Amino acid sequence: MSDLIERALLTATDTRTVIAGPDAIAAVAESFRATFGDRPALVVGDERTMSVAGDAVMEALASGGVRVVDPYVFPGEPELYAKYENCELLRDALRDVDAVPVAVGAGTLNDVVKRAAGELERPYLVVATAASMDGYTAFGSSIAVGGYKQTLDCPAPAGCVADWTVLAAAPAVMTASGYGDLLGKVPAGADWMIADAVGVEPLDDNVWQLVQGPLRASLSRPEAVAAGELAAIGELAEGLVMSGLAMQAHASSRPASGAEHQFAHLWEMEGHGTDVTPRRLSHGFKVAVGSVAMAALYERLLLRDLARLDVDAAVAAYPDAAALEARVRAVHQPHLVDEIVAQSLAKHLTPEQLRQRLELVAALWGELRPRLQAQLIPAADLQRMLRAAGTPAHPYDIGLGWQQFRDTYRRAQMIRKRYTALDLLLEADLLDELVDELFAPGGFWAAQRG
Repeated sequence: MSDLIERALLTATDTRTVIAGPDAIAAVAESFRATFGDRPALVVGDERTMSVAGDAVMEALASGGVRVVDPYVFPGEPELYAKYENCELLRDALRDVDAVPVAVGAGTLNDVVKRAAGELERPYLVVATAASMDGYTAFGSSIAVGGYKQTLDCPAPAGCVADWTVLAAAPAVMTASGYGDLLGKVPAGADWMIADAVGVEPLDDNVWQLVQGPLRASLSRPEAVAAGELAAIGELAEGLVMSGLAMQAHASSRPASGAEHQFAHLWEMEGHGTDVTPRRLSHGFKVAVGSVAMAALYERLLLRDLARLDVDAAVAAYPDAAALEARVRAVHQPHLVDEIVAQSLAKHLTPEQLRQRLELVAALWGELRPRLQAQLIPAADLQRMLRAAGTPAHPYDIGLGWQQFRDTYRRAQMIRKRYTALDLLLEADLLDELVDELFAPGGFWAAQRG
């Protein structure tokens, strides 16, 4: 375990042990006993993950003196989906078995086990099988309930094992997904800076360092990540684990998620990529494209001098609550719209509140703009890094139509109450204008339409 992870565990609320490195599965029994004492273990996997690592985990647990009960194995086909019905199936199967679940898998399986264990108020351990996302050590599960993808409350794992050899052998598409998810922390950090500056959500310096401290190093070798080099995979995995531990420490996904995730969540809620075979379009791939989209928008924003913003005009243009609700209902699917209305109204401002916020932004812009510039990476550079890692970097790469992608800038702002650059631009009456600039001749996306 690295010094970074060891320090992060000091502020984690749920995770007590992390074993990360080559051949970490050999130490899984040690981790289990240190975390759960002499309780028995129940391995949960699917047919793929059991052959990749689950059988080895069961053997290592048994050899290390841990009593192992019969595993719970989801079918390999169709691909397991993180829907609430699967959480219920597993919860009901675990209810009468006195054992600690050991999730062996990647994002979806971890989310399903996390939620099922959480509903039973039972701790669990996760053994990662791919460096595919940052949710291994995060609280909460990303679960589809009635078609609406949302984060359901539940504790993070009490223990985590990340065997770099297993992660490096994972399908390249999964590693590429993890790279995309981690790269999203770059624009997410800028969004947190803005939320802090306007007084919506204060920035926690200690938590910030957990994510942003190792971030550049974890992203620095995309070609080596694509090649499956063990050290590069380890660096990527460390960044992902640190991100999850930071979310624990902050009791929020804010340290790791901003508007780039709102792009991804919107596409997920609308079912984009669920019919792709043989593997669903991953969360990290959508985050990657959302990250490029937000980086390009930030470039337009940073060309503006918000210190000279026409506050009166922006206040006059801001929609009242009824107009806002009407806008939301006009552009979102019926099964999603009521929840999206609630999220949008939760961050709606009165004219007086809006004026105060915009005047604050104008006063702080001279200081805030250079900090944002230092945090961000140009959109073209992000595309180069993503492509080197084998990760999508353009809406066409994930099968998005051009108008659908363009509309996402406006619609993604509505789906979460979390404050991001999209909200600042809406409040400043600049969102439509800057999006139009991106797609106009000479704009970032105009040259890439093809």
